[in-house]
Amino acid sequence: MKTEDKILFRDILRRDGPRWFVLSADMCIVWGSFIISYILILKHRFTISLPLLLLESIIVSAIYLLVFVLFKPYKSIVRRTGLRDLKLIGNCIASGFALSIVLSYIWEIWASNELETAYYFSQTQLLLHALLSGIGMSSVRLMYKTAYHNFFWNNKQNSIPVILFGAGNMGHNTYNLLQLGSRNRYKVVAIVDDNPKRIGRYIQGMRIRSLEELNAQLLERVGGAQELVIAIDNSSPDRLKKISARAELLPIKIKIIPNSAALLEGTVATQQIRALKVSDLLGRKAIDLKNPIIKEALTNKVVLVTGGAGSIGSELVRQIALVTKHLIILDQAESALYDIQQELRNNPSFNDFNFIVGDVRDKDFMESVFQHYQPQFIFHAAAYKHVPLMEANPYEAIWTNIFGSYNLALLADKYKVEKFVMVSTDKAVNPTNVMGASKRVAEIAVSIVNKSSETNFIVTRFGNVLGSNGSVIPLFEKQIEKGGPITITHPEITRFFMTIPEACQLVQEAGVMGNGGEIYVFDMGESVKIMDLAKQMIRLKGLSYPEDIDIKIVGLRPGEKIYEELLANGENTEKTHHEKIMIAKVNTLNMEENKIKIDELCQLIQKANPQTDKMKMVALLKEIVPEFKSQNSIFENLDHRTEPFN
Repeated sequence: MKTEDKILFRDILRRDGPRWFVLSADMCIVWGSFIISYILILKHRFTISLPLLLLESIIVSAIYLLVFVLFKPYKSIVRRTGLRDLKLIGNCIASGFALSIVLSYIWEIWASNELETAYYFSQTQLLLHALLSGIGMSSVRLMYKTAYHNFFWNNKQNSIPVILFGAGNMGHNTYNLLQLGSRNRYKVVAIVDDNPKRIGRYIQGMRIRSLEELNAQLLERVGGAQELVIAIDNSSPDRLKKISARAELLPIKIKIIPNSAALLEGTVATQQIRALKVSDLLGRKAIDLKNPIIKEALTNKVVLVTGGAGSIGSELVRQIALVTKHLIILDQAESALYDIQQELRNNPSFNDFNFIVGDVRDKDFMESVFQHYQPQFIFHAAAYKHVPLMEANPYEAIWTNIFGSYNLALLADKYKVEKFVMVSTDKAVNPTNVMGASKRVAEIAVSIVNKSSETNFIVTRFGNVLGSNGSVIPLFEKQIEKGGPITITHPEITRFFMTIPEACQLVQEAGVMGNGGEIYVFDMGESVKIMDLAKQMIRLKGLSYPEDIDIKIVGLRPGEKIYEELLANGENTEKTHHEKIMIAKVNTLNMEENKIKIDELCQLIQKANPQTDKMKMVALLKEIVPEFKSQNSIFENLDHRTEPFN
């Protein structure tokens, strides 16, 4: 068939033609089935009477027409015929057959009383007629559907051959979605599962294979699959790791489809299929707090989020915007603040949101914000976080992370804010760099203000956040897109990871449940080896290491640790209402002495030369945080001095 003719037929099939046409086709099948069944059953018993055959076919067809008008099977879209449509046809045929049998007995009684030569309907013939009619109507619909999907929409050049992992309910739904609901965008060429009870069975004629059969030989036998689509309800990280570890050895991309709760019986579009992410393979299940008290506590409160355009801050803003009408988003990054402003335009409370370009280090400006808006909750996420940059620019780290936080805390105390929640980091634990030390001093400063304040000051401390600006995942993705190499600072370096929504839930949970003075930490499971993470990301892109993408070891950056920690030496924890959330019991000795030194540091930073006073600033940091030992940094010399730095 020519391409032009194919397009013409396709357009005709796409049209949902008049329903009377479908009804007419059904009636032709019913009438034709009656003729065939009549001849097959009665041809050997006596001579066929054409007038009688015509009369009986009209009577029976009228009965079926009445049933069709009542049940309306012709209203269904033929090219989308499914089990429910076939069930409806079955009910119609059964009803028509039942009425025909009743009519045959009425005919028999009437004919025996009124006619000299009685003739009776054959119940056997009526049964055969019903079977032929049901088979005919169903077959025509299925053939039409098959022609529509597999002939007129079949484009072998554009359809993507995929292997489907999952043979449960989710797998069945996804198979139908891929094969019949996507206009042949995808073509399932094999089905794989890891449940031994399903291996060897069939889904619509396709044998279910074991996970061990997912290899290069299988790809060759099925003509070369390009993608593996995972369709399972139990998508635990351990199970996904097992599946991906097998698939990563093959030149195919790994994708996943939402679980059956989101799939809605196969009605989700194929656009929902997405690439398997590193976050899917976290070594623990994501922590989902869903504490209804959070919504209750923040409703109708005036909430200030500093750093509200950053990775953590913007997600905090998104979540808090769902429960409060009075939201103040403050950030010094104008473009990023504009982006979050545009994103929130559809929020019903948008007109009550305030987007402020400002700096937490500016005392007078921040005082004006407090005076005007009178915030009741503060989520402080404004900070500098990149270790190498802050190691080279300690002035900025101290100026923003310490002075800015201390300034904000004092204002919160002055204006009697209800809760002040500060976002900290695991790098504040036994810090080896200026950034981590500055965050630890900020924690101490907030704790000092908390001692004598009516405001409850709380700290949340967690590890690396997946997908945050400047984090390792986006960096690796960019390097892979450029063809590599991926750069890693040390082959043994490890990090704890969590997702942005998890981090923001923790911050809100702390804000609501904290009574002041707590440092909340997560049970973040096992740390992740960055080398393994890099190799996994390469394989998830359908590439191989080192053939396609190489990994280059570049050495530890200034101030960088090989291993991160969540608790410092001498710290312990106590349990909370949630088994995955703990409170760190930190050392609170020398608070008065630390206050004096922090005040001194804040005074120094206001008059210091950012370039020439680096050593003096960092030396004072080390006095406040004695466990701060620099690594691979110019500040290592300060750790060996015996005299105070002048």
